[in-house]
Amino acid sequence: MAYWLFKSEPEVFGWDDLVAKGEKGEEWDGIRNYQARNNMREMKVGDRGFFYHSRSGLEIVGIVEVTAERSQDSTTDDPRWDCVDIKAVRPFKVPVTLESIKADGRFDDMALVKNTRLSVQPVTETEWKAICALGQTDP
Repeated sequence: MAYWLFKSEPEVFGWDDLVAKGEKGEEWDGIRNYQARNNMREMKVGDRGFFYHSRSGLEIVGIVEVTAERSQDSTTDDPRWDCVDIKAVRPFKVPVTLESIKADGRFDDMALVKNTRLSVQPVTETEWKAICALGQTDP
């Protein structure tokens, strides 16, 4: 299993919106960055990810699961753009803020710290476990 982080502006599509989609989940569409797209191309069904509120909040608020591997992004006819489907698994008991992640030396090399603009990014297993612990949430 691999681990990832998905960013979304809560005013556009937040954690509660994904939860409302239920088991069906949601196509993670609209990504127009090659590195983020390539990360989605690496994903497998069952991979887990953090759901991160960007712009406002700046915090990890929940855990998601990849439910469908890459397919053509339905929001464009351009064949260069793929996406995956994800569903909400569980919320964090305590949201983990970007500020707390940046202040913790264990995360100095984390993509979230080094490349804050990348909307879909990998997370190492060590980072995954440590952030779940900070969020008081089972991995």
